Amino acid sequence: MKSIALLSLHGCPVARLGERDTGGMNVYLLQVARELGRTGVQVDVFTRSHDPTDPQVIKLGENARVVHIRAGGFEERKENLYDVIPEFLANLDAFQQAEGVSYDVVHSHYWLSGRAGIELSRKWGVPHVATFHTLARLKMQARVGEHESSLRVETETDVINSVDGVVVSTEAEATEISRLYDVSPSRVEVIAPGVDLELFRPTDVQTARDHLGVREDNVVLYVGRLEPLKGVDILVKAVADLEMVGSTRLLIVGGDKKTDPLAEKLGVLAGSLGIADKVTFAGPVPQSELPTYYGAADVLVLPSHYESFGLVALEAMACGTPVVVSRVGGLKTFVRNGESGYLIPWRCPDPFSQQIEIMLANPSLRSAMGAAALETARRMGWNGVSTRLIDFYDSLVDEPNATPTEMSATQA
Repeated sequence: MKSIALLSLHGCPVARLGERDTGGMNVYLLQVARELGRTGVQVDVFTRSHDPTDPQVIKLGENARVVHIRAGGFEERKENLYDVIPEFLANLDAFQQAEGVSYDVVHSHYWLSGRAGIELSRKWGVPHVATFHTLARLKMQARVGEHESSLRVETETDVINSVDGVVVSTEAEATEISRLYDVSPSRVEVIAPGVDLELFRPTDVQTARDHLGVREDNVVLYVGRLEPLKGVDILVKAVADLEMVGSTRLLIVGGDKKTDPLAEKLGVLAGSLGIADKVTFAGPVPQSELPTYYGAADVLVLPSHYESFGLVALEAMACGTPVVVSRVGGLKTFVRNGESGYLIPWRCPDPFSQQIEIMLANPSLRSAMGAAALETARRMGWNGVSTRLIDFYDSLVDEPNATPTEMSATQA
């Protein structure tokens, strides 16, 4: 394995966490690219240009770089990006020709990139691997009222049916993909994400709180995008129900209160519950600043309706911060209920409020859970992820008669 093209049309690995359409996938791409590069493989992450001030090429690490490809306007919304895929492919091709580079594998991330990956793998005659991070059918199952376009559903199906392999984060996700899309389990590889143990590690709580200007005795934290599927309204209501709400600060990292409609709605909700002065909307922050937030928190809370993995929970645990999270997706695979945090099976405020209250009221319990969380996280670094990915790529490259070009000719 000499070179890999990672496609992430809508998500740039150097974007700030919590900006529109940024989250765990962006972190995943950044860390995977860096770790693959450290093994000696050349890695190019192709993403759409989203900021006119960004250079076309940014070095991510040894042998790894992100390449910004013009496609549509800089402020183009994700919902409109399917239509700019031809432009993205044409400009990517121009970059490749100018650079004189070739790739052994295409690994697409998210359904939009999967559509582009189909075309590139056929053109280059190389295997195509897909990671979806979220799937439309699973999202719609997870929350009443959740809607996804028929275009996304159909495209995901087309991508799954055409790729050589699918990489997922958990065995449960592998089972769901096989069930919903009639995919052979042999084409699905389970490789759980990791955590950056150099960046995310325990820090002094008081120093972190002083840096953030937090004066309350108790700090509850949420990190991630602001969208209905994340259930942040459940968290706001849960904090409002705390007996110790007067001495508690809720920090919400992600979204922009000035421009994000859901952030505005959450602010109104907090006001209606009488806790507007207890909620801080920190907005999107650079990845490098997240350890300060995790270090300042007594507990990280993720009341999500759906998480394919839940990377921010693992980051918090690597900082020695226990978690209270929904019992969904990948969160069930690394959070030990009652040991490193609490898994909540219901998507309503009361059970979250109860477990947060227990955590805040018992420093010794919180300390023990934090230590257990740290122990778990230290076994989940990124280096093992890159090794398993390369092994999977190699198995597809070495597999005879398995290139997408040959497959499509046979299917035709």
